[in-house]
Amino acid sequence: MSYTLTAELALPIDAAIETLKSTLMKHQLGIVSEVDVQATIKNKLGEDIAPYRILGACNPGMAKKIIEAVPAAGALLPCTIAAHEEAGKTTFHFMAPEPVLGLETNEVVQEVAKQATEHLKAAIADLA
Repeated sequence: MSYTLTAELALPIDAAIETLKSTLMKHQLGIVSEVDVQATIKNKLGEDIAPYRILGACNPGMAKKIIEAVPAAGALLPCTIAAHEEAGKTTFHFMAPEPVLGLETNEVVQEVAKQATEHLKAAIADLA
C-alpha cells in the first residue's frame, strides 16, 4: 500500500492551493498549517528550488478522537500534503491516512484513519 494519494491540477501552486483549500472544506477537512519550503531553502541556504509547500490538513473532530484514544498518536497528525509546481502544474501528494495511522493499532485510530481516507479520496475525486 502506498503512503501517498496524488492529484494534479493544471494551475500554478498558489491558485492550486486555493482550489485545494475550498475543495477540502467541502469534505470536512481544513488546512491548519503551511510551510513554504521554497522560501525556507532560499532564506536558509541561499538556493533556489521550484515552488514547494507542505500543508497540514485536519478535521478537528477526527483529531480529537485519535488524541483521546491514544495521546501519542497525535504525533502522526495532521495529514500532510506536499505540493510542488513544475511547468505551471501543481502536484499534490497527500499522506495516506491508513498506512501512516496503521502504525497505531488502536481500533478507534484505525476507524478514524478509514474515515479520513474516505474524505481525502472524495476531495481528490473532486479535484480531478
